[in-house]
Amino acid sequence: MSWVFWALLSALFAAATAIFAKLGVTGVDSNFATAVRTTVVVFLAWALALATRTEGSFHVPSNRTWLFLTLSGLATGLSWLCYFRALQLGPASRVAPIDKLSVVLVIGFAALFLGERLTWGKALGGLLIVAGVIVVTFD
Repeated sequence: MSWVFWALLSALFAAATAIFAKLGVTGVDSNFATAVRTTVVVFLAWALALATRTEGSFHVPSNRTWLFLTLSGLATGLSWLCYFRALQLGPASRVAPIDKLSVVLVIGFAALFLGERLTWGKALGGLLIVAGVIVVTFD
């Protein structure tokens, strides 16, 4: 299965996350709700990692790897905390598209920090995402 398959599944589960989270955050502190969600994710991630473990797969090659995995985890946690608070305060149909502005930021950051090529297609796609977010948000 290609990366496209996994990316589409990710989008499907992200959509389900928004709906389930909106229903689950009602009447609950958003930080507590995020902590519950994160606990479930931790158990699921470790279960999958252990179930699919291969020889040497738990080796971390460098301190640089640890640093960036840690920074990624911190960014994820902060993103989730903000996302749950936004869902608690606003409609899921508006919060989720704004959250997807991350796609536009990834396009820019990938060009700046990873050396990925910024093509006309990526630029146009990013602008269309921004336009779509504006339309949905102010509908």
